[in-house]
Amino acid sequence: MLTLDEFIIQRQKDFPFATGDLSGILRNISLAAKVVNREVNKAGLVNILGETGEENVQGEKVKILDEYANDQFINALKISGLCCGIGSEENETFISFEGKPNYEASYIVCMDPLDGSSNIDVNVSIGTIFSIYKRISPLGPCVDEDFLQPGSAQVAAGYVIYGSSTMMVYTTKNGLNGFTLDPTIGEFCLSHPNIQIPNTGKFYSINQGHMTKFEKGVREFVKYCQEHDPETNRPFGLRYIGSMVADIHRNLINGGIFVYPALSTHLNGKLRLVYECNPMSLIVEQAGGKATNGYINILDLKPNKLHERCPIFIGSTVLVDKAEQFLLDFADFEPKFQVDDIG
Repeated sequence: MLTLDEFIIQRQKDFPFATGDLSGILRNISLAAKVVNREVNKAGLVNILGETGEENVQGEKVKILDEYANDQFINALKISGLCCGIGSEENETFISFEGKPNYEASYIVCMDPLDGSSNIDVNVSIGTIFSIYKRISPLGPCVDEDFLQPGSAQVAAGYVIYGSSTMMVYTTKNGLNGFTLDPTIGEFCLSHPNIQIPNTGKFYSINQGHMTKFEKGVREFVKYCQEHDPETNRPFGLRYIGSMVADIHRNLINGGIFVYPALSTHLNGKLRLVYECNPMSLIVEQAGGKATNGYINILDLKPNKLHERCPIFIGSTVLVDKAEQFLLDFADFEPKFQVDDIG
């Protein structure tokens, strides 16, 4: 059975001029994920459930496990010396790691340390989302521009899902592979080589509790998903967990679409472009799927700020194309992007 470390070493041979730093960052992320997995699995037995009493930069209540996961990934990446800084959904601004060798490192990492953390207390699948970019600033402290690159500039992206089993799924833009944690040996082992999302699917994932806040094109697409049509295997099943990692992981395997659109109360959507939409879009595209904000490929958008939000339609290509067509046919919101936002 091929372990993650063995797989990374094998793939490193595909990049003869690589320094090994990217591979090292991926191994450090996997190590921190194992530590977080250990705490997730015993969360009901120790004092790690509940909230800290604080709010993050998003105005959301911080879970104890949110803070723990954030600290684990920051520490693992800082100590490695292979990364010059990290942007986290839990922090107001990016963290620039000080001194050598971090000042000389070539990469920065962006992440959502614990996606779906509102589900922690009810024992529902949660995850970690990460992406890796090459810095564009000179050696020394990293700067805003290093973190505000379009998603197409990512050199790697992945997620860890803490569920009935723990999996790490990642890409270095050379296909998508999944590794399941074997608790008997404490190693991630290759279990899902060359993941390919079905071209269409039988599930749609959307929070229909917001239906009255959706633009008409989205409401019409939901109606389309609910209609009876044997030729297209409709109606589709509604599956919405409230954890982006879990919903997209299911759709990667079985086919489907995940939608978090603009709302009349949140015209830019609610998910973060840098921390969630960009990495998950690269992952799905590497599996043969598609991701847009309804009008433009997610990976072509250039963020203007770290915590910028973005609507997203992501999953099987046929279903994303269909959703885009409904948006164009029934447009009633002004698209919330400018030409300058396109990278």
